[in-house]
Amino acid sequence: MALTLSESAARQVRKSIAKRGKGLGIRIGVKTSGCSGLSYVMEFVDVPNPEDLVFPHDDVSLFVDPKSLIYLDGTELDFTREGLNEGFRFNNPNVKDACGCGESFTT
Repeated sequence: MALTLSESAARQVRKSIAKRGKGLGIRIGVKTSGCSGLSYVMEFVDVPNPEDLVFPHDDVSLFVDPKSLIYLDGTELDFTREGLNEGFRFNNPNVKDACGCGESFTT
């Protein structure tokens, strides 16, 4: 089981941590939400939770709780810029369907 960061996502995480002045990486997970059932959540990690699984990428890490990992296994977190829009993108091989607005998904 694994999660990965693209180079552009790792750069953005480093930049965000530097701007905040602290942090080890980001925690990603899923919560029940939206019209398709699940949505992604992200937050900075200053102190890991004891149950966190850690996926290091150079000097930053992805943290995930074991319950979310079953929905996120194999996911690459990317950071993209398209025209005036930029943001993190979850390349999740487990997604079977997503809502029209792209805010939630099912596995």
